[in-house]
Amino acid sequence: MTEYMVGGRRRIDRVLAPDYLDGIDGFDLDELRSRKAEAEQEETDLSYARRLVQGRLDLLRAEHEARERGEAGLAGRPPGESTDAELAERLAKALADPPRQSRGIGRHLAGLRPSRVGENRREAERAVADVGGSDLAHLSDPELAGAMEHLADVESRLSRSRRKVQNVVDRLTGEIARRYQAGHVPVGLP
Repeated sequence: MTEYMVGGRRRIDRVLAPDYLDGIDGFDLDELRSRKAEAEQEETDLSYARRLVQGRLDLLRAEHEARERGEAGLAGRPPGESTDAELAERLAKALADPPRQSRGIGRHLAGLRPSRVGENRREAERAVADVGGSDLAHLSDPELAGAMEHLADVESRLSRSRRKVQNVVDRLTGEIARRYQAGHVPVGLP
């Protein structure tokens, strides 16, 4: 999935390059805003890819938990014995967000939409295909456990990359705020 590569040409490679913020105090305001927008877009794309993987991981976990309880999993009964409504109900239950125990500060990315939807979807589908996650009924218990471990690792790597990008966004935002506070930028400017 999306991780920084030295010398890479992708946006994440630019944003996480060690020299991306070098000389930040000398950037003009347009350069600061441009880099901040670039980093925010990368954060949005990483968040989207991470959520895709989390959704697939939620499905695998629901299947695992159902098997442990001795119930029909998401695959349910053999084809033809499970109605579409029953399958839809099991999927909705598996993908529902549980109540949050902690309240993080969250991040609001004003109006940004993922820019690489197709690419992120394909990467998430490839991660699932690598573990056979689309045919849950035919996965053995050890294969299911391995699939969950693999997707948890992919999600963890996406989260680490996202946190690194968030740190870049925070540094750029902080520099812009510092300039406004110091009076280097008239408040009326966008």
